[in-house]
Amino acid sequence: MALNLIKLCVGCDSVEDLEEWIAFRLDERRRAGEPVEQYHTTRMVPTRRDELLDGGSLYWVIKGSVQCRQRLVDIRPFVDDEGISRCHLVLDPAVVRTGWQPRRAFQGWRYLKAPDAPADLGAGQAGLAEMPAKLRQELAELGLL
Repeated sequence: MALNLIKLCVGCDSVEDLEEWIAFRLDERRRAGEPVEQYHTTRMVPTRRDELLDGGSLYWVIKGSVQCRQRLVDIRPFVDDEGISRCHLVLDPAVVRTGWQPRRAFQGWRYLKAPDAPADLGAGQAGLAEMPAKLRQELAELGLL
């Protein structure tokens, strides 16, 4: 059974914001002649690497609810210019929308077991993904999503 990570998506107000940011960063890397891959830098290195890379994802908490995920491709520890150990969580750039799951704020990332993760939105829920972000947020705040 795959193990996942969960993290706050700071600075994004919606899944659309995250998708736009990913596209922007990939385009930047392409223009700079760098490898075109998406990663998130974090300070702590996950110790359960093999479990995470066996089909795990990074679930993003946006505005107080898990709303989407990205598949983990690799985990690359490194030391930055200031001598601080950090980690690149290499992610599949495709964002998969999930059912909304309320989450309180926390720092860093946490492990998320597969049974506790929200399910991906199915074909019958495509209308939810197409709904304007503000409306989705209001419905979630009312407990209707």
